[in-house]
Amino acid sequence: MGTTAVERPATVATTRVRQRRVVGLGTLVGILVIAAAVSLAVGARALSPAEVWHGLSAPPDPDQRLTEIRLIVRTVRVPRTVLAIVAGVALGVGGALIQGYTRNPIADTGLLGVNSGASFAVVSAIALFGLSDPFQYVWFGFLGAAVAGVVVFGLASIGRGAGNPLTLALAGQGVTVFLAAMTTAVALSDQKSLNALRFWNSGSVAGVGFDVIWPMTAFIAAGLLLALTTLPAINLLNLGDDVARGLGVNIALSRTVGVTAITLLAGAATTACGPIAFLGLMVAHVARYLTGPDYRWLVPCAGLLGAIVLLVCDIVGRVVVRPGELDAGVLVALLGAPFFAVMVWRGKFRNA
Repeated sequence: MGTTAVERPATVATTRVRQRRVVGLGTLVGILVIAAAVSLAVGARALSPAEVWHGLSAPPDPDQRLTEIRLIVRTVRVPRTVLAIVAGVALGVGGALIQGYTRNPIADTGLLGVNSGASFAVVSAIALFGLSDPFQYVWFGFLGAAVAGVVVFGLASIGRGAGNPLTLALAGQGVTVFLAAMTTAVALSDQKSLNALRFWNSGSVAGVGFDVIWPMTAFIAAGLLLALTTLPAINLLNLGDDVARGLGVNIALSRTVGVTAITLLAGAATTACGPIAFLGLMVAHVARYLTGPDYRWLVPCAGLLGAIVLLVCDIVGRVVVRPGELDAGVLVALLGAPFFAVMVWRGKFRNA
């Protein structure tokens, strides 16, 4: 049966929107590939494309200069590039998910307490067990992030406001403030913990090896798989709980899976490179502007934007204060303030 005259324009419009979204995602992938290539070349020592290729593909060479290039590319720049991409995707997707589940346009992954949970666990592990290797205390950070997420979700699931997005936000804020105070207390009582917290809290993708990156990537992959299964449900939940329930959505199960995905994504990313504020919030709004409110497109777009922004901030941080470096988390936070100002000026938070 053919389409009617009324249906045909709507079908054409839907096809054009889909094509525009596909082209947009393809463009973002291309930008990410270019940024990754630049990341391998830029640093304290600039490398040519030929030198980068040699560092990636060539076997050990007796030439000291070529050996040094190989070490720079493989042991320094490839790990931080991979971490920036993986953590950026995780935080971008997590930011879009948390805004969708809470229906709160200024929600961020830190709302579930994962940042403060990871911070508290890291400083406590260093103070109690004297840990100094990131591979040792990174697991405590992930455990702390996971426990904080479970506690927040548990608190939001009891009482008269159980399952309400506002209850989840309030529970997250309460746990975050409490854990931040406890983290400060532990850090001030132990100099080693304080020094580690200063480094870890800056939000950096540098200095982390694949021994940390690969395990965290596995958790992020699990979070992404869970996130993909929840996207149709988020679209319905944003119509209101009653409408979603009437359309067959198991609200409790959907929110449980969603919070688990957010905790895995934000917990792993935060543990690997420290808390990076505003990234998930910013890219979720930009993705919504580019794709519209359909989370099946918004979430992948937010993930790609998160990777691009974090990677570009890391690249810029290597250049602006040479011979030193400015941590990527600092630059992302510097972007956050004007972003908020523009959003408030345009009334986006009110109308989101």
